[in-house]
Amino acid sequence: MKKIAVFASGGGTNFQALIDEIHNKNDLANIELLFIDRESAFAKERAKKNHIPWIYIGKEKFPDFEAKTEYILQNLIDHEIDLIVLAGFLGIIDQKIIKRYDRKIINVHPSLIPKYCGKGFYGMKIHEAVVSNKERETGVTIHFVDEGIDTGEIIAQKKIVIDENDSAEKLSIKVLKIEHEILVETVKKLLKE
Repeated sequence: MKKIAVFASGGGTNFQALIDEIHNKNDLANIELLFIDRESAFAKERAKKNHIPWIYIGKEKFPDFEAKTEYILQNLIDHEIDLIVLAGFLGIIDQKIIKRYDRKIINVHPSLIPKYCGKGFYGMKIHEAVVSNKERETGVTIHFVDEGIDTGEIIAQKKIVIDENDSAEKLSIKVLKIEHEILVETVKKLLKE
């Protein structure tokens, strides 16, 4: 049975999709740990409800980035983590962790990379830019995490057509739905490799 660690910053709906479709089905993997970098992250409530240990790694607890990196790394090693999933995580993963878990860290990004990615492109800001630029399609990208921001090798993408009357809010709902689908599909595929 493979072991997953999830990093989240917000509501944790992608985390919940992984709980429902992988963790609770108990055939491929267990989610061993959740890391959150915001105390208010609702993802921790999802972890509690599903008896998944969660760890707060925010600046208040770890003002020293190096100490935080060592703490995260030690927990990943202690729990023998096979795959790390950044699911709505807005923090930065240190190079030391990236090197140790080369091609074992994935990120879900709510745009079709190389469009609308990199510094400053996250959450609603992406959907607002997509609508503002009158794009005809958008979607989701799953990629390996490397030392850049959204620059890692693309593993999978899923597109959706944008309707004329789609607002950024409507688009975010549509994109989130396919985020859940593609994330679960990709994680299952990677666990079987």
